[in-house]
Formats: sequence, C-alpha cells, structure tokens
Amino acid sequence: MSTSARYDFDTVIDRRGTWCVQWDGVADRFGVDGLLPFTISDMDFATAPEVLTALRARLDHGVLGYTTWQQDDFRSAVAHWYATRYGTEVDTGRLVYGPSVLSQLSQLLQMWTAEGDGVVVHTPTYDGFRKAVTGLGRELRGVPLGDTEALERELARADAKVFVLCSPHNPTGRVWTEDELREMGTLARRHGVAVISDEIHADFVHDGYRHVPWTRIGGDGRWAVITSGSKAFNFPALTGSYGFIGDPADRAELLRRMETAEGLASPAVLSLTAHIAAYRDGAAWLDAARSYVAGNLALIAERLNGAFPELAWQPPQAGYLAWIDLRPLGVGAGAGTDGGDGGGGVDDEALQRVLIEREKVAIMPGAVYGAPGFLRLNAGCPRSKVVAGVEALVRGVGGVR
Repeated sequence: MSTSARYDFDTVIDRRGTWCVQWDGVADRFGVDGLLPFTISDMDFATAPEVLTALRARLDHGVLGYTTWQQDDFRSAVAHWYATRYGTEVDTGRLVYGPSVLSQLSQLLQMWTAEGDGVVVHTPTYDGFRKAVTGLGRELRGVPLGDTEALERELARADAKVFVLCSPHNPTGRVWTEDELREMGTLARRHGVAVISDEIHADFVHDGYRHVPWTRIGGDGRWAVITSGSKAFNFPALTGSYGFIGDPADRAELLRRMETAEGLASPAVLSLTAHIAAYRDGAAWLDAARSYVAGNLALIAERLNGAFPELAWQPPQAGYLAWIDLRPLGVGAGAGTDGGDGGGGVDDEALQRVLIEREKVAIMPGAVYGAPGFLRLNAGCPRSKVVAGVEALVRGVGGVR
C-alpha cells in the first residue's frame, strides 16, 4: 500500500457547530453566515491518526494535572524532527516553549524593542505580525519581498531593532534559499538588528524546495526561532509552540517572562503529547498530506490558467495557501488591465461582493496583507471543496471583468 493510500483526505468532515473559526465564524469577518470558507489557515483534515492515538492514550490515563515541557521526551522528539526533516542538529538547551507563536513574538518584541522602535517585515505581511507590532506601539516597516536594497535601508535606520522574518513566507508561500537567508543574517548583524524567524510553515515545504532553519544561520547575532507543529499537523486548537533562542541570557529572560509575568509555567499537556507523536511517528501522514495538497494546488493552477491564461499562476513553494495575483485581470483598487496604476480596473470590494453575495464563498482579500488585487485561498481541504471554490472564483472574476 502506498503512503498516500494509507490516509483519507477526500472525505468531507463537517466542522460546523464545533466552534470553528473558519466555518462557524465566517460571518464575523465577511458579514454573512453560511458561506463556503477558504479563509483562516487551518485545514479541514483530521490530524494524523498517530497523533490522535497518542491523544486518546493520554486522555485514558485520566489525570490532567500540571505538566512540564522541560523533559527528554519533548526535547528528543524536536531534535529527532530537525535531524530527519532538515538534516540539522539543534541544541535543545536553546529550546523555549509558549502558548502560541504570536505570544512568543509579542514577548520577544517587548524584550528587544521599546515603544516607537522600528520593526522590519516583508510585504505582503501576515496580518498577525501587523497586529502584534502595532498593538505594542512599535512602528511596522515593510520592505518588498526580495528587495535586498530596501531591506538594508530599513535595517540601517538607527531605531530599527528587530527584523521579523516569515520563513517560509506567509502569504506568498515563498521558500528562502540558504544564500538569501545568509545575506539577511549578514545585514541584520551588520546593523545590530535582532532576527525573529517565524518558521511555522516550514514542515509543509513542497517537493523541489528545501527549508533551512534559522538555527543554522543565526550565528553570534541576536536571534530567535518561533514555530509549532500545529500548522502542518493541524492541531492549532491544542495551542502550544516552541522555539530556539541564540543567546542564553535572552533565553532565560523569555522563560522568566513566560513563567512569571505571564503565568505560563505549565504548558497544555495535550499539545506536548501531539507534538511528540507528530515528530516521532507522523512523517508519513505529513508527506501524504503535502502530496494531496499539491494536487489541490495543481488543480487550481490548471483551472485558473485555463480560464485566464494571462495569470500564468504558479502554486506556492510551501503551504496550502494559494496566493493569487489578479491584477493582470484588472482587479485591485485603481488597477488597469495590465496590473499597473491605470484606470478601468475593478476594486477588491466589488469582487468580494460578487464572491460573497452571488457565489457564496469566503476567500481572504489581499488587502488584509497590504496587497490589493490579490486573494489568499486556503487549499487545505478535500478536493471537492477546492473544485467548488475555484469554480466560484472563476465565475466571480469573470462576472466583474
């Protein structure tokens, strides 16, 4: 039996009525209930059966008391994952743990910046970064993806203190090469800027690309990696994240903040259980899920490019989020039919109205990430749902052109 045949990704699991943000909370963002959602970045698949088996065994024990992440089962599972997945030996003495990637980001920003300081990010920008940075009174400074000169200009500013790197990048799905990462690391060290590398999408890199952990890049600069198995194995509701911090004093300070100021000395035991099972026994499921999602993304490319050849859309290098540039079709505020700034375009709101009111689908508008004219469509779902979504998108775009 092939690896992919061992797991079922086609069966539709009804998530309605389960307090699900993507399905039950769609009206909160789109103003209309009952839409077919392709929104928040979790998947409609059950997590790996190996993870579910471990969770059931832990629940069968019956005692759910205070627990600790500072134990060998967790440390060794993380080390095993990095060794087998990335060919990287990690120093588990640098490990930290927290309730979420964004909570770790918030604590690190408070450690390494003061109100009014500059925090550099790539654009388009994951909206969680924007909320975390601006919510703390720091100044978010965006640089276009891949523009090294702009990145150095921002890092060189006297009040630039932190560079938040998304690796792989959300929402575009770009996987950074080792040379690109080393160049970023050199620039950050040159200008005394700390690097926080969010690598939560790393485990979902597609064939032909390779994720390089920042633990191999950071060197003697000030840096942190923040990540979680919850994205790739689809258990974000369990909470839980971990990371690595380069400097021992910084690590000690983050742990102090988590355990005292934030009162988070005891992690969620089911999250620890899920991480250990995923990293020890879940690789085959993850590979099968990636292969299935790659098929979904290929289907989207075939249908979109068949309907609109000028898009020439290519699937992302990582993840299950299809980042679709509709500017060549004249979509985007003030966009011309060439994707430029000329007149005659269709604004994002007009397209959203058609998708919501007529097609009854919810697809994230690019403006959420600072990129009008784009859409982010979640393809982490059964193929029948992807077909329904891309057909609705084709009809919706065709109806506003």
